[in-house]
Amino acid sequence: MEQAAEVTDNEEARRYEITVDGRLAGFVRYRRRPGQLVFTHTEIDEEFEGQGLGGRLVGAALGAARDAGVTVVPVCPFVAKYVERHPEYRDVIAEEPGDA
Repeated sequence: MEQAAEVTDNEEARRYEITVDGRLAGFVRYRRRPGQLVFTHTEIDEEFEGQGLGGRLVGAALGAARDAGVTVVPVCPFVAKYVERHPEYRDVIAEEPGDA
């Protein structure tokens, strides 16, 4: 049976979070800049590794950034690699990342 996973933006903690059946499974931390989000770190709890949750989390966070009309600076290696493998998100990546 597939578990229900949900991605939300926890603005107070400055991170997108993925929960599985109501339990925090991981997050991608960000810093806000005018018109940009700098994704700095992605983490999935050991208990939830290997289930594709990191990809679901990052994909949802990138989609939310696109919907909000902001670009993303992928400082986090996991996010950068995800964008490499999913070129449909390249439009949301900042062309000139500047100082991260």
